[in-house]
Amino acid sequence: MLTAEKLRGIVPAMVTPFTPHDELDVEGLKKLTNHLIECGVHGIMTTGGNGEFPHLLPDERRKVLEVVVDETNRRVPVIACTTACSTKETILYTKHARDAGADAAIVVQPYYYKLPDVQIFEYYQCIAEETDLPIVVYNNPGYTGNAIPPNLMVRILSLDGVIGLKQSEYDMSQTLEIIRQVGDKVSIMTGIDSQFFPILCIGGRGIFSTAACVMARQMVELYETYERGDIKGALKIHMKLQILNRFFEYDPGYVAPCKEALRMLGLPAGHVRSPLPRLTEQEKVQLKGALMELKLL
Repeated sequence: MLTAEKLRGIVPAMVTPFTPHDELDVEGLKKLTNHLIECGVHGIMTTGGNGEFPHLLPDERRKVLEVVVDETNRRVPVIACTTACSTKETILYTKHARDAGADAAIVVQPYYYKLPDVQIFEYYQCIAEETDLPIVVYNNPGYTGNAIPPNLMVRILSLDGVIGLKQSEYDMSQTLEIIRQVGDKVSIMTGIDSQFFPILCIGGRGIFSTAACVMARQMVELYETYERGDIKGALKIHMKLQILNRFFEYDPGYVAPCKEALRMLGLPAGHVRSPLPRLTEQEKVQLKGALMELKLL
């Protein structure tokens, strides 16, 4: 099982590769898993937003996790996104993740319905009480419509069984306040690529990253440079990688740029599943230019 102390570094939020017939690309999933591990990542996150979990069938979600756990073979921790709209379904996915051999579950707040704070707290409380897999909270108010302010987040992170936070919140003052209160007890990581270097500077422990699917080695280098105490060197790398990071904060979605970049690099990804938008030809040209500027192509 994963602990707060071991939750750190670069954790790619892995895409879910599809075949041209819109089926899971199992062999591609294995290849991508091995590629990321060979690049030195510190963990792998499955079936999150970048893995298109809202568009996966239940059997597909379970299959992706099972393949990744088997292929990883304990070389790095596997953190399974087990999120669903209802508490009951989230618990079922989390129990499957435990049985499949995942090291932790990552759970975003409920979405679609607007919920008061007490229901959001009880959602995480029920999951922590009903399952025995370590839980990472995934705060993504922009996509869920349900904000978790620092005072509520501190209460959630204090629940037994909760080991960390993926904070996809653009207001870094909120992240700073959470780190101030509980950063010594749980692992606080960002989910926003442009915030990677800044969160390290305020006591965060790493990143759940879309960009790391595409440039894992470079992000591992940034993290290791910072950990050695070369702050200026880490900042220099971060500023360079920002050339590509900005594509993964693309509106209306970050999945298509990530999958297209992987395709350009000869790695398995496939298309985005409908109704997610695909890149225009002009956007593909711009993305290719960024990859070339970073000498990835």
